[in-house]
Amino acid sequence: MSRHYARLTQPLLREGGALRPASWDEALDRAAAGLGPHRGSAFGMFSCSKSSNEVNFLAQKFTRAVMGSNNIDSCNRT
Repeated sequence: MSRHYARLTQPLLREGGALRPASWDEALDRAAAGLGPHRGSAFGMFSCSKSSNEVNFLAQKFTRAVMGSNNIDSCNRT
């Protein structure tokens, strides 16, 4: 028996174990607040060597400029 789930049209935030609808600004603020404490050399990112150059460029730019870390690996050895 298969279930059909509708695509989400707005972000949901978990509060007290339940999900509630939220605005995009509120959801992005919460995501940024969660990433903030991990800035610096403790942060690392893996990107895929099969991704486009543009996607890998954005991944390394985010890791270096936003997160303040040079720990990025595009897994080009595989």
